[in-house]
Amino acid sequence: MIFDLVLRNASLPEYGPALVDIGVIEGSIAAIGANLGPAARNVEAGGRLVLPGFVDSHIHLDKSCILERCTAKGALSEAIAEVARLKHDFSEDDVYARAETTLVKAILQGTMRIRTHVEIDPRIGLRSFTALQRLKRDYAWAVDLELCVFPQEGLLNDPGTEELLVEACEVGADLIGGCPYTDSDPHAHIDRIFAIAARFDLDIDFHLDFDLDPSWMHLDAVLDATDRTGWSGRVAVGHVTKLSVLPPEALTAIGNRLAASGIAVTVLPATDLFLMGRKHAHSVPRGVAPAHRLAELGVTCSLATNNVLNPFTPFGDGSLNRMANLYANVAQLGRRAEMLCCLDMVTASAARLMRCTDYGIAIGNPADFVVMDATDPAHAVAEIAQPLIGFKRGIQTFERAAARLIRP
Repeated sequence: MIFDLVLRNASLPEYGPALVDIGVIEGSIAAIGANLGPAARNVEAGGRLVLPGFVDSHIHLDKSCILERCTAKGALSEAIAEVARLKHDFSEDDVYARAETTLVKAILQGTMRIRTHVEIDPRIGLRSFTALQRLKRDYAWAVDLELCVFPQEGLLNDPGTEELLVEACEVGADLIGGCPYTDSDPHAHIDRIFAIAARFDLDIDFHLDFDLDPSWMHLDAVLDATDRTGWSGRVAVGHVTKLSVLPPEALTAIGNRLAASGIAVTVLPATDLFLMGRKHAHSVPRGVAPAHRLAELGVTCSLATNNVLNPFTPFGDGSLNRMANLYANVAQLGRRAEMLCCLDMVTASAARLMRCTDYGIAIGNPADFVVMDATDPAHAVAEIAQPLIGFKRGIQTFERAAARLIRP
């Protein structure tokens, strides 16, 4: 057997301390083991850690890279209003160009699967959606891109939005999202999103409970609707910053309900830190939901980017390993098992949230993997190790040189 590609001397922790080779034929992993046979191309991993590509379960490519156009100072309501004002003038080519800039950054950081949320309403129409459909096709060689259409500024309070959402679903949206906290009737909003999802047999991903008042939650309505419609395993919720201020016993109760209903949770550390707690003059709360505690209760959890260079998050480089490290800092996680949990939430657990059935370095799966400038997965998170080489279905997609000290 002659392989198309062999990545040699890779460190795969699940295969023990010994280094292994990964053999690829026609874009799929054909063999994993020591001293594999000849290949048309050999690439040396040099004992470095190899991961199955990072997975970003929640990003907004359509409104990235607009920071220089904005005047908002940081409140969530201001950020929503600012983008609502600006997107009147977003052209399809403008959205494509900005989204491409951010997507390329993510690819260079080793991200190989992405769920991007796309705003749909009468102000933007389907321009952003059409732009991202093009982007999805143009970069299919490097990344699998899911498009989640959603109404950022409400649904029942925004005439014409539902019709546009339905149209997007008719022409290829991968899933549908919701944002009930911006609607005049949040519960009806939730019900309508579930109804559209049922009509088109789509998964759902909500922006939810994005504040620090634990006295009420729209999460209850999402839990009820999930159980009522039989959509278990097909619903995710993002932000849920209210969970960050719950006492342990209340968090445990909600975590158990989430696990029983099969609802996954995405935490967005950079955005949640930036936007939450702004009314506090001191003792500012972090506002980051404790994903690791939910994971301990059996909830599928991920950490994701959310926004890049816009009023919701005026920074970002697309690095999910940096996001895992940021979350570890915020959540005060330092033990090896905790670091591995953070890495899992930007790799395998995020893939489970997106229901990727072919994810991971295993025979028969797509040959998607990234060589990290590290030898140990926990240290990779602790040190924010850089990705050095990436392969998507066995084709190299990027490379960067490892830093090298030049002594006098």
